Amino acid sequence: MASVEDKMLALTTMSSAQLRDEWRALKASPAPLISPSLLRLALGYELQVRALGGLSRASRQRLAQLGAAKTVTQTARPGTRLIREWQGTAHIVTIGEDNVIRWNGREWNSLSEVARAITGTRWSGPAFFGLKRKATA
Repeated sequence: MASVEDKMLALTTMSSAQLRDEWRALKASPAPLISPSLLRLALGYELQVRALGGLSRASRQRLAQLGAAKTVTQTARPGTRLIREWQGTAHIVTIGEDNVIRWNGREWNSLSEVARAITGTRWSGPAFFGLKRKATA
């Protein structure tokens, strides 16, 4: 079986028809109507994803957010303390140096879980704690 590097090197010498055939074999769908050079890049990316794994969920979300240009979300870094008042009570969430979210004497998997526990309804944790804002023009 050829290595990823060998497969990617082979892309450089393929004709347009061969590139489209390679796309169909790899993706089981017709090749997009793009230039051969762009198709080479797309095929190279797909080969790497299959061999090495794709982008993390957080990276895909961030790219989608940037592409939509509707909101901007700050990352809650280790050592951060987030304070939110809800119905007259101040809630303090800390992001530990170990990147664990702590609130009310417990560890939580996400800010959204904390926001849900506080409000009783589904919230975007970053929006609830003021980390997510509408993008300015």
